[in-house]
Amino acid sequence: MSDSPAERPPSLRDRQRAAVRAEIRAAAYRLFATRGFANVTTEDIAAEAAISPRTFFRHMATKEELLLAAVQRGGAAIAALLERRPDSEPPDVALAAAIVGRVESFGDVDLESWRSAILTAPELLDRVSLLAPADRDRLVELTAARMGADPAEDDRPGLLVQLSFAAADFAFQRWVRDPGPVHRPLALDVAGALAFVADGRWRS
Repeated sequence: MSDSPAERPPSLRDRQRAAVRAEIRAAAYRLFATRGFANVTTEDIAAEAAISPRTFFRHMATKEELLLAAVQRGGAAIAALLERRPDSEPPDVALAAAIVGRVESFGDVDLESWRSAILTAPELLDRVSLLAPADRDRLVELTAARMGADPAEDDRPGLLVQLSFAAADFAFQRWVRDPGPVHRPLALDVAGALAFVADGRWRS
């Protein structure tokens, strides 16, 4: 397993900020689900969360960030999880495990509440992706290292990253848009999609 420095435990201030952010998100999701995304203002969210508008903007830049940030920032978390996977794991197995691990732990976001909220903002659905372009190069680099390959000469690391995230995003979008009231766990759907990418060609 790759060595990584011990993470600094969160300070009291960190925990307080996280609690405020969680309350803002919970308040926003409740309002979006009942009124619709377009009909809720940042002032409404601040009032629902019992904070001032100024405090809201200290923690969140926009309404859109409330719905997109948890997902769009996932690439860096996936890279960190990939670095911690055992060195003996094949690259496709390690990458899939890192993606599923991230999906299983979207911080303190309640995925069902988030899903109800974002369905009221269909214009944002196409912007929901587990891989931001800024994180792609790092993931290709880590995957290439597992393959013992040079990503400048060998297309396989880049292809594996692209195909894995295409599969994960496909499952994610299907899960979000599913009209049924009862859902399988998102991580189970993502793992199932990633199983189609697994192949011996990534392991030489």
